[in-house]
Amino acid sequence: MSDEGGTGPWLVVGLGNPGPRYAGNRHNVGAMVADELAARGSVKLSSHKARAAVATVRVGVQPGGAPGPAAVVAVPAAYMNESGGPVKALMKFFSVDVDRLVVVHDELDIPAGDVRLKKGGGEGGHNGLRSVSSALGTKDYLRVRVGIGRPPGRMDPADFVLRDFSPTERKELPFLVADAADAVELMVTQGLLPAQQRFHSPT
Repeated sequence: MSDEGGTGPWLVVGLGNPGPRYAGNRHNVGAMVADELAARGSVKLSSHKARAAVATVRVGVQPGGAPGPAAVVAVPAAYMNESGGPVKALMKFFSVDVDRLVVVHDELDIPAGDVRLKKGGGEGGHNGLRSVSSALGTKDYLRVRVGIGRPPGRMDPADFVLRDFSPTERKELPFLVADAADAVELMVTQGLLPAQQRFHSPT
């Protein structure tokens, strides 16, 4: 298991906007991944005073077959551009080091259906990431970037991310969400580099 130098539990945050109006949006795919991780642990996210829905699970399986490390899986109850406050509050409440923060989010600059992982770097205009980086005072946290592709034609990217996945995309969505959840599990149990080698390699 790779601890990435941190202590305490992991915190996996899936970004999205609250409420049924946004639930199926491309912008909410991070929240969908958080729900998937909770479901894998046979639990559901429930309200927490840090303005988030939260569940505590074991994430993944260690090499050798032992259960993966403890993790808090969360979805902020704030809008995307205010995600940083709940993330900071959760890190304080659960005593999570920034080395053990994983943020799962939609990514326009990655082809639809692909998953990429990195630590640090820019936010690429993503309001949720910008809010998290601002609240924490650092960009040096782990990200699972879930590709949604670029908008067609001249559609405004802001409109594109706030629309539901198309019928064709919805058929593939369960596989994309599962892949992103697998990426979180692999990164938490084995480290960033092994996860990158698996998910960044052509198949």
